[in-house]
Amino acid sequence: MNLNRRDLFQRAGAGFGWMALQTMLAQAGLAESAFNPLAPKQKHQRGKAKSIIWLFMNGGPSHVDTWDYKPELQKRDGQALPGFDTKTGFFPDAVGPLMKSPFEWKQYGQSATWGSSLFPQLCQQVDKMAFIHSCFTESNNHSPALFMMNTGVTRMGNPSVGAWVTYGLGSESEDLPSFMVMSDPKNRGLPKGNASNWTAGFLPGVYQGTWLKPQGEPIANLKPPADMKEERQREQLNFLAALNREQMENSAAEQELAARINSFELAYRMQSAAPEAFDVNKEPEHVRKMYGLDQPHCSHMALQCLTARRLVERGVRFVQIYSGGMDNQLSWDGHSDILGNHGGFAAEVDQPFAALLSDLEQRGLLDDVLVVCAGEFGRLPVSQKGDKPGRDHNPHAFTAWLAGGGVKAGVHHGETDDVGHKAVVDRVSVHDFHATLLHLIGIDHDKLTFRYSGLDQKLVGVEPVKLVESILA
Repeated sequence: MNLNRRDLFQRAGAGFGWMALQTMLAQAGLAESAFNPLAPKQKHQRGKAKSIIWLFMNGGPSHVDTWDYKPELQKRDGQALPGFDTKTGFFPDAVGPLMKSPFEWKQYGQSATWGSSLFPQLCQQVDKMAFIHSCFTESNNHSPALFMMNTGVTRMGNPSVGAWVTYGLGSESEDLPSFMVMSDPKNRGLPKGNASNWTAGFLPGVYQGTWLKPQGEPIANLKPPADMKEERQREQLNFLAALNREQMENSAAEQELAARINSFELAYRMQSAAPEAFDVNKEPEHVRKMYGLDQPHCSHMALQCLTARRLVERGVRFVQIYSGGMDNQLSWDGHSDILGNHGGFAAEVDQPFAALLSDLEQRGLLDDVLVVCAGEFGRLPVSQKGDKPGRDHNPHAFTAWLAGGGVKAGVHHGETDDVGHKAVVDRVSVHDFHATLLHLIGIDHDKLTFRYSGLDQKLVGVEPVKLVESILA
């Protein structure tokens, strides 16, 4: 097409003006920038939380040994559980009688919350927390249950909660990934299912969780080659962006190309922003000690919790921290020796988790940050036979707690039966749980959709869900 001088300037001027308008609208939250899928977006509704920190207790912590006190279980220790289905757990041939909790229990705070001796410091924070005692899930196997808790389905391939949240709201940070994941660093491996637990699934790849390596540099290749000057790197990125934008005009896969452009630019900005965010040595000594960085038994979790606070301060939307790794005794999967297994892992998280809540409150951040603590399922009230008895998996009941971000503090929702076998009062499905998290951060679970395979896909699926209203402030 031939253009005269007047036409050229008219078209160019309109183009520049439109680009400027798009940028201003995106900054105001009124439109999404075509070239930035992570541009901040308006919330569907009022939600106090701006970001989420999920403390994931990998392996399935025992609710009847942590936050769900059952006097009847203590009384009936050693008795059979009438009508119990031996296939409820994973080892039907190792089912024993009811087993009381080996931990001491006390009531704490003005809320008179029962807590076990596993969490001496976290129990001091119960008046900041809301407990859901009636959660249940759809699988008694780790991988499907992990996928269910993280993506809303028991199979791999769907987007994780963190990916959905960042897709729905974008990022408040221009220099850091919007969704970051930290795994257990004590050579225990990743949780079962590995990166499928923080995948973007069928969403554009820009919403994938960024895994921080537990040892060495948290993110690989942040530093450019020694002979690469900043001016030359900037020229390369500009050239790549120009090629991608030209291709995007003729491509149906606009979102993936936009994600690619954004990822190059984000990686460039991260070269300076990420090292600063991860440098906890910039924190005062008393803060580092409060988290337990000077305590060898919990220093790894202290580092992650303190890093998480620094990340949400800098606009990161979703942070997930895993306590526990791949194998049974390397996670909260206490099939044997529930006393030693849970005692060891609780000692690693108690001080850092308590410090995180205190630190967020002291800094005025607890209203803006929703802290979530849950695993993939609970554990049975009956013992699993062995030299040192433990507990098998229990999909019928588990406890989650939440704090900050619009949560009503010091409340308890739902109940299990007298021995903690099944959720029986005000039951909460995983989809109910997810819908409540979305609500607290300002997202309507029915409006958060993505067109894929001819359907408007949702995190909460197609069945009716209900919010856990009693924990909402």
